[in-house]
Amino acid sequence: MRGTDLPGDLAVRPPVDQSWRRCLDSRVDPGLRQAPEPLTEAQLEALRDRHRRLLDASMPVMAMARELMAQSGNIMLLADSNGMVIEASGDYATLGQAERIHLMPGSPWDEKLCGTNAIGTALLLGQPVQIHAAEHFCEGIKRWTCSASVIRDPRDGHILGALDVSGESRSFSRHTLALAVTTAHRIESALAKHEMASRYRLLELSVEQLAAHRDEGLLLFDPHGFLVRSNLHGAAALAARGIDLDIRGTCRLPALALGPDGRPTGPLPAWLPGDWLQPVQARSEVLGMLVRIPWPARPSRALAVHHPRKSVPGEREVGFARLVGNGAALAAAVHKAQQLASCNVPVLLQGETGVGKEAFAQGIHYSGIGRDGPFVAINCGSLSRELLASELFGYAEGAFTGARRGGMKGKIEAAHGGTLFLDEIGELPLDLQSHLLRALEEGEIYRLGECEPRRVEFRLVAATHRDLREEVAQRRFRQDLFYRVAVTSIRIPSLRERRDDIPLLAAHILRRQAERHGRPLPELDPEALQALMAYDWPGNVRELRNVLEGMLLLGGRCLTRDDLPDELRQSARAAAGLVEGQLEEAEREVIRQAIERSRGNLTQAARVLGIAKSTLYLRLRKYGMSRVAEAGERLRLE
Repeated sequence: MRGTDLPGDLAVRPPVDQSWRRCLDSRVDPGLRQAPEPLTEAQLEALRDRHRRLLDASMPVMAMARELMAQSGNIMLLADSNGMVIEASGDYATLGQAERIHLMPGSPWDEKLCGTNAIGTALLLGQPVQIHAAEHFCEGIKRWTCSASVIRDPRDGHILGALDVSGESRSFSRHTLALAVTTAHRIESALAKHEMASRYRLLELSVEQLAAHRDEGLLLFDPHGFLVRSNLHGAAALAARGIDLDIRGTCRLPALALGPDGRPTGPLPAWLPGDWLQPVQARSEVLGMLVRIPWPARPSRALAVHHPRKSVPGEREVGFARLVGNGAALAAAVHKAQQLASCNVPVLLQGETGVGKEAFAQGIHYSGIGRDGPFVAINCGSLSRELLASELFGYAEGAFTGARRGGMKGKIEAAHGGTLFLDEIGELPLDLQSHLLRALEEGEIYRLGECEPRRVEFRLVAATHRDLREEVAQRRFRQDLFYRVAVTSIRIPSLRERRDDIPLLAAHILRRQAERHGRPLPELDPEALQALMAYDWPGNVRELRNVLEGMLLLGGRCLTRDDLPDELRQSARAAAGLVEGQLEEAEREVIRQAIERSRGNLTQAARVLGIAKSTLYLRLRKYGMSRVAEAGERLRLE
């Protein structure tokens, strides 16, 4: 073997040295000039079909490589977990050079076959690798510099493949490794977004069954055999039948991975009869599998789940009763929330600030299975990181200076047996997200300063105005926590999306505020109501409530446009001016067309318009259309 040809005065790096030793142990021929012969076209196409999910996620970055790497001397390659190249893109001339050593789609670059190389060595180590020139084990590859990073499955972290950037050694750059790592992360983010969308779709199709079946356990699996959700009785039904399956963390049944025909690909476990399986499908596409676990013939009373229902004082004043409106968008959101209330799954409420997310959370609680327990709410964006930690998890006596004697129970512990509402969960600091995830997965928390866990059982309703999928992609929100809190989601419409509800809402708010402040109920002038309906309401129902409360306190028996806040009056004037301008423009166009049709005969044009000729002259002067009239007159004379 030749001596190393490294940039600068670098010695042989430990990863390279260790790789060479593995190659010697595997009896790799150091004189090899190229990788083994590539697959046939048919074989390569079959391989690409098996990796369609990975290829689809990488398509945008590979397309970008074609443009960015043109004439750069570099190419980008995508390999599967066995080191088989399945896609290549980049500089056209370099692609041709790479084919000489079989660095091309259909060729294997496993370390045991081709010696030390970026693709095979990165896959073996599970980490980014750059192999420069003579660091390659085999003679025929030493002209190249290759940088590769593994691509991991966002569901469980196993390696799906590798992303490689390669070029001849004279174009060496350390930055190609950073490019490979960044690009691999982009592919992982694309995979995660696709996975989230697929899970949402699967859950949407299954949520009614998960909520309705109270006489059996239900487990929902995605098409790759990963557990997505269990209903309230899933764990108990498994235990009642003596089935050892831990469904609290990441759970996968490889046998339930679906083949192209929509059927499980592997032999089912002995405990799982085929008649327990129910495909979840949309049209003819099978999206996942429901496993139905019936209770044994005589289930133990200890395993039965009983939720006593008793009246809740003032129930009509909380929850869904606080939501006023007849619009279809609001009705659809309320209907979905009522369906989910009877199903013990986390719910994510999405919507702008002020749309009534807490009212929805209370509605789910008071009409759901945990209605007899406490409803505990906390806003994750309103507290500092330290204060939020103690508010959520509590603390032991003496945990810090100023700690309360006897310690304090946190909000999660206080919600035991009921519902925890985490408003603005997108603001939760990353380090606290891991602790919340443990509480959800393991059903236990640690108070600050304590070493013994405390058992907790609660129903989670979270809310945010952020796009959590984008937050996950930007690594500001944990992907595994997202899967837990967003089992299913409800989008709450903004007020501007249901303007027809504003008259009903305004009347309701004025009545409640008048009772609260001991004022007579005022009337709302039609012009003022029209201004309210024309406004965009960035603060939604909360802003409407504040505006009407101010008008009630400062106005008289009839609230007019003059009682509106300045910003609403300005918005109303701007809207009125816009409408007036649109009407004037329309009238100007109608007059112009009438004059053209009458070939400049203003008497006939006035008759067509249904106005007096003197009125037409006034309109022409108002709109500065004398030249139009003159042109029409010339046309008539000609």
